[in-house]
Amino acid sequence: MTQESSSTAAEIVAFWREAGPDRWFKKDEAFDRRFRERFLVAHEVAAAGQLAHWQGEPDGALALLLLLDQFPRNAFRDTPRMYATDPLARDVAHVVLAAGIDQRVAADLRLFCYLPFSHAEDLAEQDLAVRLQTPLGEEYLKHAEGHRDIIRRFGRFPHRNRTLGRTSTPEEQAFLDAGGFGG
Repeated sequence: MTQESSSTAAEIVAFWREAGPDRWFKKDEAFDRRFRERFLVAHEVAAAGQLAHWQGEPDGALALLLLLDQFPRNAFRDTPRMYATDPLARDVAHVVLAAGIDQRVAADLRLFCYLPFSHAEDLAEQDLAVRLQTPLGEEYLKHAEGHRDIIRRFGRFPHRNRTLGRTSTPEEQAFLDAGGFGG
């Protein structure tokens, strides 16, 4: 890994760590804008597969997962591009998991090695997410189980339907209308 790549990975991880849980899972337009402006080019490079070499070490792997999984959720809210790199993020997460790199990621950030599985519209990936998030504590486990239950029930996330141009079934619409998970 070049010094430049290492610095960039470290910058991404530092930015995310400094943002903290209060910004990670809440809609915040100012934070989204800062994230997008600072790391859009890195996201595009990662999406083109040009940062795959980062997956071999903890900060690089985490930075790559953040760029492919979390960044689009902040930078491209309510557009199809929000989910466009999910398959790439899952591929990286599987590599990271198989190599045991997730266990070398700082414990307070390890969740981000597993969220690509929670974001999958696939029950086997959801089951994996639940297993991986169980040791992280009740809060994360409850969230993972909630995601899995939605996929088990519908086979997809109904809250994505409008963004992705999918037609909701009557059961999905009733779920959303009743305040079901909205992303």
